[in-house]
Amino acid sequence: MSRAQQTTQALRAGFDAGVTRSRRWRRDQLRALRRMLVENQPEIEQALRDDLGKHPMEAVITEIGMVIAEIDYALPRLRRWMRARTVPLPLMLAPTRGRIAPEPLGVVLIIGPWNYPLQLVLNPLVGALAAGNTAVVKPSELARATSVVLADLLPRYLDRRAIAVVEGGAEVTGELLEQRFDHIFFTGSEKVGGIVATAAARTLTPVTLELGGKSPTYIDDSVDLAAAARRIMWGKLLNAGQTCVAPDYVLATPATARALLPHLDRATRELYGSDAAASADYGRIVTTRHTERLAQMLSDVEPAFGGDVSIEGRYVAPTVVDAVSPDSPLMQEEIFGPILPIVHVGSAAEARAFIRARPKPLAAYVFSRRRRVRRAFLTETSSGGLSFGAPAAHLGAPQLPFGGVGASGMGAYHGEASFRTFSHLKSVLDKPLHPDTMRLAYPPYRGRVKSLLRRMLMRGR
Repeated sequence: MSRAQQTTQALRAGFDAGVTRSRRWRRDQLRALRRMLVENQPEIEQALRDDLGKHPMEAVITEIGMVIAEIDYALPRLRRWMRARTVPLPLMLAPTRGRIAPEPLGVVLIIGPWNYPLQLVLNPLVGALAAGNTAVVKPSELARATSVVLADLLPRYLDRRAIAVVEGGAEVTGELLEQRFDHIFFTGSEKVGGIVATAAARTLTPVTLELGGKSPTYIDDSVDLAAAARRIMWGKLLNAGQTCVAPDYVLATPATARALLPHLDRATRELYGSDAAASADYGRIVTTRHTERLAQMLSDVEPAFGGDVSIEGRYVAPTVVDAVSPDSPLMQEEIFGPILPIVHVGSAAEARAFIRARPKPLAAYVFSRRRRVRRAFLTETSSGGLSFGAPAAHLGAPQLPFGGVGASGMGAYHGEASFRTFSHLKSVLDKPLHPDTMRLAYPPYRGRVKSLLRRMLMRGR
């Protein structure tokens, strides 16, 4: 019996024994997870530094703090989320009571990515625990230091009957996908998401896929270009560009692009100095192989600024490339690095058509003060999320469901959306045997009463 099978069976036994059902257990697990993050903050920050070159402050803002915020949002609302909700039923069914009762799914699998190896594993886990599930956590093997920390800490703080960490590469993931789960939550690339969905389909296991795509940013001349440039470059260069909702490319008219370029350059230097390689605040690419991929993207272009690459140092300088052709290699796949192409368009309408002609992105960003432009992007484009004036910020709001659409993913989480993702909303109907009003629907289907019933049903009454 493989370790994957042993682990899954042990957690199934824990779930069947009712370990996770009570609100007290769920509350205690969430509090323990929070305590784990606070008590081991230096160790976690160092692991993220080792894996991705993250500054401790960036680790707090984008990883540790986001999980704590998710826990703090869930704890005071847990009782309400768990409560069955009474719903009114049709008069034809009277006397009857109806309610919707959330129940845990069972044993869930959470497969995490390497770019935010703590947050994108633990935020789904918050939802799984709040909903009363047992969970197998599979961290990314590419973020090795963080994976080791999670494998050490989670069993020390959480109930081992309900939570297990399984480390390893693609072979281990394959073994896990052969097991029977009640839900699979995957964050990663579209390609691997397809593999996960295919494996899940064999057992009709529901999935949540948090993927990615080329998230566009449209900007026009109605905004403060200096302020917009700071936000665009902050969102682009966070985690050295290795963020699924980073602005992947900019759409602007030639005149706006010309005016924007010096502001982008200035904003980059304000954030990371004249030499980002010497900045303690600037991250690194996760592996040399990923660095080589980014270097290849830059091999035939002339950057407006940046462009320096060190394969050995896993470093790619903040880079902006202007007037990029839609056929350029930079526009064929998600960049996932600190390279920002600018594509020229003739108008906001042309920008919207450009977005619609491509797979639906995980996020879209609009910098415009014109109400009709903002409204048109809201109604005429489709994306997992839409943000006006602030890239990536919507991830930090537990009140907003986060997820993709089409090629960028399926399903959503954060806040109550996480609880619902990991719950089954069971419909419950309670009808007394007497009086037996259901006799109206019994055969034989003739007579005056049945004719009256027929007319009532056809009128929708």
